[in-house]
Amino acid sequence: MRNVAPSAPDNGESLSINFHASSALDKYPAKQHALRVVEQLDVKQGLIYLPGAVTALLEDSDMPVPFRQRRYFFYLSGVNEADCHLTYDIQHDELILWLPPINPVRVGWVGRGSTVEEARDKYDIDASQYSPRLSKFIEEWMHSNPGKVYLLHASQPARPSNAHLSDKKRVDFEKLQRAMDYCRARKDPHEVGLIRKACNVSSAAHTAVLRNLLSYTNEAQVEACFLEYCVAEDAKNQAYEIIAGSGSNGAILHYVKNDEDFGDSQIMVLDAGCEWDCYASDITRTIPLSGRWPSEEAKQIYDLVQTMQSSCITALRPGRRFLDLYFVAHSIAIRGLLKLGILHNGTFAEIWKAGTSRAFFPHGLGHHMGLEVHDVSERPITAARQGVEKTVPRPRSSGSKLERISTTSDADLGVIDMDDLTEIEQFDLTPELCLAPCDSESNVLEEGMVVTVEPGIYFNRFALEQLYLSNPTHSK
Repeated sequence: MRNVAPSAPDNGESLSINFHASSALDKYPAKQHALRVVEQLDVKQGLIYLPGAVTALLEDSDMPVPFRQRRYFFYLSGVNEADCHLTYDIQHDELILWLPPINPVRVGWVGRGSTVEEARDKYDIDASQYSPRLSKFIEEWMHSNPGKVYLLHASQPARPSNAHLSDKKRVDFEKLQRAMDYCRARKDPHEVGLIRKACNVSSAAHTAVLRNLLSYTNEAQVEACFLEYCVAEDAKNQAYEIIAGSGSNGAILHYVKNDEDFGDSQIMVLDAGCEWDCYASDITRTIPLSGRWPSEEAKQIYDLVQTMQSSCITALRPGRRFLDLYFVAHSIAIRGLLKLGILHNGTFAEIWKAGTSRAFFPHGLGHHMGLEVHDVSERPITAARQGVEKTVPRPRSSGSKLERISTTSDADLGVIDMDDLTEIEQFDLTPELCLAPCDSESNVLEEGMVVTVEPGIYFNRFALEQLYLSNPTHSK
């Protein structure tokens, strides 16, 4: 960066300084991420190698597969270009981006990627080279350096013919992913900014749907409206397939057909979120298709879910197990459904122990979000036991208690006290019914983690009849 000579008026009351940047100021912090990963690897020497996503064609076609960058590669590069590679020399702190050679014939058809000079200006890297020399570079590095080469997967050598990368003593296929998963779960301010931007665009797209909903008659129109707004805001890629389910389709968690007429449906579930620079958003809303709630019962269920969500959001903080909030959400659901008469012929404790609330709330409370909508972490955040090394575990059997959490609505559901839930460890976490994230171990929440809080109450007739009403434990 160079600064231009300052100019000031003769009276000396103000001073104006103009700066001209020779490269991008707000680069994706690839070097910072590399240093964090090395800290988790806990090694002084070594070479990290990561391949980016490659150009490919659809099966039996000359049409390309839509490009989607490999997320681990992006985390250490910030590069969203095809056919690239990355190496990071740990001892010498050198991050090199390897670019595909520019083919003049193909430029007229598909354009070109960055040159080595452009890449050094755009990305937070130390050097850039063209990729034909990559295989030789790794081979020479292994001959002249004592450290290991760290790969994400055994199937990702620099070239399939790299026999030297089959030396198990010199190549590690296990540590890198664990280290990167740990780091990716804890976002830095730059990443949080990208997620916030994706959420802002998605929120505005949801609002656009609401403005136009009364003129629509089909789920496809809702999907088109959401996508149109995102594309117009330069957020073409969606973090997941848009879910626009009307009527009973709204009770299918991952319904993506989005092609049915509304007919006499009363409610729609819109679950949609775009990406911004590869970072995801995830927003779900239940919408009355007429603009008004069709019944008092529908509004009561909506309010109950909102109480579950807002109570859990209020209780989020570093040091807390996300699993405990999952239990809080279920306890609010049980008390609310008992009050509405949907659950009956049983006490809170009986329903809790049986796990019957899963009939209506069948999934986890939420998930990490970042480069994936269901982002990675070294351990799932919803689990039945305390944390692991390098986290702050929640003490167990030591007299410590999760404090009382007041529900945040006028639904008269009282105060949730985890010590009242004496059967907590017996709550059935069967993976087939209570889906990810739900595991046997988890860490507590930490600063920098970005998580969703998305409880729900679903009335899926097939699931209720096949899984619950047919079971005497639940049907009574």
